[in-house]
Amino acid sequence: MSHHQYKTKGVCSMLIDFDTEGDKVYNIKFTGGCNGNLKAIATLLDGMSVDYIESKLAGNTCGYKNTSCADQLAKAVRLAEQGEI
Repeated sequence: MSHHQYKTKGVCSMLIDFDTEGDKVYNIKFTGGCNGNLKAIATLLDGMSVDYIESKLAGNTCGYKNTSCADQLAKAVRLAEQGEI
């Protein structure tokens, strides 16, 4: 299992920590942001594949922003899969 940290851009959460094993994502933890909602997202996605997470969350926006914490997670897991973080 590999551990990853992703510094978010343009959202309330500051950091996303998660583990990967193959194409599966585990132990997602957001630092900052909407605590309850982000805990729920992390719980619902635990053990899901990078492709699944990206298909559900990529492009999700928050208010007037062109991204969201969920969108940032989709970016983070894809970058981790590609070995870029």
